[in-house]
Amino acid sequence: MDELLDIVDKNGKSTGKTALKSEVHKNGWYHNTIHLWLYTKNDEILLQQRSHKKVIYPLLWDVSVAGHIDAGETFEEAAIRETKEEIGLQLKETELTKIGAHLHKSIYNNGAIKDFEFHQVYIAELSVDLNTLIPQKDEVEALKLVTFNEFENLLVNSITNSHFIASNTEYYKFVLESIKNLKH
Repeated sequence: MDELLDIVDKNGKSTGKTALKSEVHKNGWYHNTIHLWLYTKNDEILLQQRSHKKVIYPLLWDVSVAGHIDAGETFEEAAIRETKEEIGLQLKETELTKIGAHLHKSIYNNGAIKDFEFHQVYIAELSVDLNTLIPQKDEVEALKLVTFNEFENLLVNSITNSHFIASNTEYYKFVLESIKNLKH
């Protein structure tokens, strides 16, 4: 889907301009995305396996829920919408905790996709059973819960195990530490 996105500058400030996602990625314009990491009371993190249909990193495991923020949409509205769309879970804004913003700059497909985005990163407690979640087929291949220790072990070996996106290791460590700090 070619959503209309707000364009921001290299510091994440609004430019007041919008463009279609395809144009944003073609021209390398900065924009915002939402990343929501869900965790359980049992020290587990929900991971999403990216659909085999994805152009970028198909079948790798990543953030619980992610997506572009539509033009005019707040970060929280996007987190709630994307969570409902991707895994069928209805959250409330009061359940979201913002842990930061992370600039991610990557170029894919020999320069055809210039993805310069600010991940607006949130965490929330997953208080329903994994089996009640409904993965969106075009976005999500599978869902699973991993313990904090499993997460760390998978991360340590991400260059060789084809599990996580290896170039995102520092980001994943930041998320895990943020969740641990919130819980304890």
